[in-house]
Amino acid sequence: MIKKTLPFFLALCCFQILFSQVSNTAILSESSKVSIITSGPGEVLYEKFGHTAIRIKDPVLKLDLIYNYGIFDFDNPTFYADFTKGYMKYKLAKYPFYLALRSAQHDKRWVKEQVLNLTQQQKNEFYTFLETNALPKNAGYLYDPFFDNCATKPRDIIQNILGDNLIFNDDFVTESLSIRQLMNSEIHQNTWGSLGINIALGSKLDKTATANQYLYLPDYLFTALENSRIIKNNKEEKLIEKSNFLLDFNEKESKSDTISPFIIIFIFSLIGLFTTYKDHKNSKRTKWLDFILFFITGIFGFVIVYLWFFTNHSTAPNNFNFLWAFAPNFILAFILLKEETPKWIQKYIFVLILFLVLIPIIWIAKIQLFPLTIIPLLILLGVRYWFLQKTLNR
Repeated sequence: MIKKTLPFFLALCCFQILFSQVSNTAILSESSKVSIITSGPGEVLYEKFGHTAIRIKDPVLKLDLIYNYGIFDFDNPTFYADFTKGYMKYKLAKYPFYLALRSAQHDKRWVKEQVLNLTQQQKNEFYTFLETNALPKNAGYLYDPFFDNCATKPRDIIQNILGDNLIFNDDFVTESLSIRQLMNSEIHQNTWGSLGINIALGSKLDKTATANQYLYLPDYLFTALENSRIIKNNKEEKLIEKSNFLLDFNEKESKSDTISPFIIIFIFSLIGLFTTYKDHKNSKRTKWLDFILFFITGIFGFVIVYLWFFTNHSTAPNNFNFLWAFAPNFILAFILLKEETPKWIQKYIFVLILFLVLIPIIWIAKIQLFPLTIIPLLILLGVRYWFLQKTLNR
């Protein structure tokens, strides 16, 4: 993903106008090359997965362009509202390759190039496709971080243009992993970003990924292309003619946040467990603890319901995090502030206990994996629910 820096995008707009004058019917020379460009991970959340783009270089035509499917559609005034609803409008942009390299150099991200072993006709098919796709009327698309992103676009273009001439090798898949497990291998789980994503997205991410689905991650696409072959001039050859480092920086490690979610949740859970112990010992109920627990889990529950039923996010439905983040808890938080509570609350809390019992079953069965950082909170909820179910209205 390209960062939103004003100088870069001013330059990008100028070059977009300039290069829009290039004819789509231009024919690449024999000296031209079509390459897949893979960048290493960056610092911010949306850069953690790395990036993939396509490079067209032709010294005869004096072209050296990058085609990048990872650009926000800044012309859309409702971008952020649409993004929340799951209508993530991205677009393809083409611009001089040196701008992309300069950006990676500034961010100290490694960049690798894989030159595709193509016939002259295939090179021109790539160029024609990309030029047509980069036109303003064609450039926009609905982005999906797992099924339609900067890495899947080049994958699909290669597969469509090469067709039966592509011999795809899936030897890079050495274990059965889900899309969520692949995602969690790129983002440290003890970060707020990872926690938010894992809470927001449902069990669709927990199905075992096919070899093709692995390729939503740039690193796996790079490896798959290295292992694949092409039928060229009736002979089977390597798909990648040449691979090389353009920028050789050390890969940025995925690290835990300094003020990490596990530390915050663990400390809060210890306080909650100690408070519950004191309440049990002194035969009383600390209302502020109940309010905080039910209010927070209710808020998260409403977010899950909103993402599941009222947005277009493909991976938000069937989210079993609702078993602990239960939306009606928000209303119950205020009821529990009262001195006397309705008798039905005991039955309600018994249902919440049953929900918690289901979580390890779903987790062990790998129907859905839950964030590891919430384990202390789940323990606190179980203990507190048991305490409330035993003491309310008695």
